[in-house]
Amino acid sequence: MWEYTEKVKDLYTNPINVGKIEDADGVGYVGSVVCGDALTLYIKVADGVITDAKFETFGCGSAIASSSALTEMVKGKTIEEAEKITNQDIVEYLGGLPDQKIHCSVMGSEALTNAIADYRGEKPPVEDEPSGEIICHCMNITDIAIREAVHTKGITNIDDMMELTGAGTVCGTCIPKIEDIIEEERGRCSTKSDRCCDEPLTTLQKIKKVEEVINNVIRPGLKRDGGDIELIDINGDEVSVRLMGACSHCMTASMTLENFVQEELRKSVSKNIVIKHV
Repeated sequence: MWEYTEKVKDLYTNPINVGKIEDADGVGYVGSVVCGDALTLYIKVADGVITDAKFETFGCGSAIASSSALTEMVKGKTIEEAEKITNQDIVEYLGGLPDQKIHCSVMGSEALTNAIADYRGEKPPVEDEPSGEIICHCMNITDIAIREAVHTKGITNIDDMMELTGAGTVCGTCIPKIEDIIEEERGRCSTKSDRCCDEPLTTLQKIKKVEEVINNVIRPGLKRDGGDIELIDINGDEVSVRLMGACSHCMTASMTLENFVQEELRKSVSKNIVIKHV
C-alpha cells in the first residue's frame, strides 16, 4: 500500500483550482484518457505574470493533487519564473510522492511547458521519436530502454523497472510484456562470459534485494526451527540484523549468521556483504 503525505491527501479530497478558463492565454495538454491519466492546464497572463491557473484532469488522486499543487505554485509568478518549475519542485511541494506516482508530477511540468508554449504562440516541444518498439505507451518507454536497464542497471524485476523507468506505472497493461523482456535479457546475461548484468546495485536496489532474500529465503529457514530474524539497518555492505525466537539464545547463533544468513545474502545480493548482529 502506498504512503501519501497529508498534503497529497488534502489536495486529493479537497482539490483547488479545478475547472476551465474559457479565455485562457495558454493551454497545455498531456496524457491520454485511454491510459488513465490526462491533464489540461489553463493559465491567464497579465503583463507577463500568471494571474490565474486552473486544471482539468482524468487520473488518480496523485494526479489531482499534483495538478492542484502546480496551479498554486504558478500563480503570481512571471512566465520566466514558472517555466523553471520542475516535476521535483511539485513533489517537494507535496511533501513527497510514492515512486510509482512520480509520473503524475512529470505530467504537471509537461503541461506547464506546453501551456507556456501556447501562450507564446509556439508549438509545444516535440521529443524525438523513440527508437525501438514502444512497450509502455503511457510513458513512451521502448523495449530498447527496458533491455538497457537490465544490462546497465542490473534490473531483475518489474518493481525496480517501474521505479527506474516509469514503465508500467500508469495503466499497467504493459507489465506482462515488460516482465517477459526482463526474463529474456536475464537469460542472455546468464550465457555471457562478460557477466553483463553483474553491475553494482544502487542503494535502493540493494535494500530491496536484502529484504527479499530475508523474507523469502532466510526467515522461512529459521522459522522451521522456531527462530526468526529482524532486519535492523543496511550501511553499504554491512547488514545489521537481530536474531529472534529460538535463534536469539541458541549456542550456534554465530554459525547461523555466518554460514546461513551471510552466505545467502552474499550469494543473492553481493559477495561483499558482512552481517552484524545487534
